[in-house]
Amino acid sequence: MANAKIIEQKSQQVAEVMEKLKDSSCTIVTDYRGLNVAQVTELRKQLREAGVEFQVLKNTLVRRATAGAELSELDEYLSGPTAIAFSKDDIVTPAKILTDFAKKNDKLEVKAGVVEGRVVDYSQIKALADLPSREGLLSMLLSVLQAPMRNFALAVKAVAEKNEGGAQEA
Repeated sequence: MANAKIIEQKSQQVAEVMEKLKDSSCTIVTDYRGLNVAQVTELRKQLREAGVEFQVLKNTLVRRATAGAELSELDEYLSGPTAIAFSKDDIVTPAKILTDFAKKNDKLEVKAGVVEGRVVDYSQIKALADLPSREGLLSMLLSVLQAPMRNFALAVKAVAEKNEGGAQEA
């Protein structure tokens, strides 16, 4: 018979993982089999700097958490050594970091994820990674918003220069 203390610890872990699954805007499931300690440390460092939590978790605990979070479709991706990245704020950054790292280190396999409550496969995670960063999107938006004012200013300047040229000729 299992120790009551151990059962309590495991149920706490399940509750924590379930809460992270619900709170995260982006969760990415990876298989890290074959990465050495230095590579995992480097990956953790990159993710930590971006505000992303990266944990190695037991598949059975994660399955129980996905059932509680109503994300059971994720269970099919929970096989082998599993590490999960949780990001509360940013959707693009963890996808970008993990897919870039997977390109350099073929041992890391991005399996699937949960984006804003929806289970997605690797192709959708890859599409997210190809998007510009938040700052890049904001700068694109800013340039789109500035374009009409800039064009208006250039038109006013051209009219003023034309009028000055006409006044000097007279």
